[in-house]
Amino acid sequence: MVRPAQTVRSERTREALRQAALVRFLAQGVEETSAEQIAADAGVSLRTFYRHFASKHELLFADYDVGLQWFRAALANRSPDEPIIDAVQSAILARPYDDWAVAEIPALRAQELDPGRIVRHIRQVETDFAEAIEEHLGGEDPPKPGTDDRMRITVIARCIAAAVFGAMEVWMLGEDRSLPELRRLTREALQTLEKGFGDTA
Repeated sequence: MVRPAQTVRSERTREALRQAALVRFLAQGVEETSAEQIAADAGVSLRTFYRHFASKHELLFADYDVGLQWFRAALANRSPDEPIIDAVQSAILARPYDDWAVAEIPALRAQELDPGRIVRHIRQVETDFAEAIEEHLGGEDPPKPGTDDRMRITVIARCIAAAVFGAMEVWMLGEDRSLPELRRLTREALQTLEKGFGDTA
């Protein structure tokens, strides 16, 4: 499916703002960086900046939004007959990650933001991640709400999301914050979950 030019342009603008913000934040700190500087570095107006982000602090979470969009698209391209844990793992690993940003952004968030705000945002992203899995499991004709089949899909989706985000939390608290270590932990978390699900997943 071809995406409208406006959508592609909007995505490019958001990515340019995200990259510009990250460079500024790491060079001079979040509080010393203004929305005006980020907009100028990205080559857009301040009005355009605020069309995409409510504040400069929102840019500290933009990597989650980008990752979730990528995950939804990658998961949608997996076969509905593929075991869901394999599909999720393949969709996660399909994204072209920036090793440097993966390590730097969580450290920057931890340094600049209240831990409660970070936890709230991560919980919301985990919920969105679970909803993407639930949509994939439901297929074109999802079970009706309130049925056992719908409950099963919801539980499996939330368990997978919890495993992935649990692996991410262990990675953020660990000493090795490399991308290969994050991938290893994610694989390990999903394999652990798969053993618990047995044939039902």
